[in-house]
Amino acid sequence: MFNETPSGGSAHGATLDILARARPALLKALAETLLEGMGEISVITNRTGLVMVPMRDTVENVDFHLGEVLVSEAHIADAAGYVGYGMVTDRDLERAMAMAVVDLRLAATGDEPAITSFIAEERAHQVAEDTARMRQVEATRVEMETF
Repeated sequence: MFNETPSGGSAHGATLDILARARPALLKALAETLLEGMGEISVITNRTGLVMVPMRDTVENVDFHLGEVLVSEAHIADAAGYVGYGMVTDRDLERAMAMAVVDLRLAATGDEPAITSFIAEERAHQVAEDTARMRQVEATRVEMETF
């Protein structure tokens, strides 16, 4: 159903990653505009909870759980049986629901210019933020020599 991305993941997974990091106000505004033409929606799940954060010990090559993080989760469906899912960090059920609405609309329509444009803008914004953050991190790097 979804195409593979160059990194090996699904296009749907990449879209969910972008939506999860999208600027909250813009995501909620997009969801509000999409809701008008969607008809009746059933809420399957709308809750907060804790999820374990998995990490890999690169020395021993074993997985372990670093700790827990608070998330908000929303899972919705429309009358035609399409489902939408959203999970974001922190206690923001509106944002999780907005993400699920966008995901549901994509599942139902396959492609929508407003959503495609939003995702492209958010992807560009996130890449710029990540690049700036990595420059800040790189500026603090110290070269160490082992004797």
